[in-house]
Amino acid sequence: MPYVNIKVTDEGVTPEQKAELISGTTELLQRVLNKNPETTVVVIDEVNTDNWGIGGEQVTHRRERGQ
Repeated sequence: MPYVNIKVTDEGVTPEQKAELISGTTELLQRVLNKNPETTVVVIDEVNTDNWGIGGEQVTHRRERGQ
């Protein structure tokens, strides 16, 4: 049973985009690894940019500075 965890920042990912990520990931695992889509689990976690860091700095601050 494959388990895939997708993490994205919580900046407006639409329900339609999430549905596409879930179906596309499931299809990819079926095509590449011959995994059963009925037992494939895909979880999308939305992370606040204050809780996501790059290069020792919160993404919130990086975006405020335009990086």
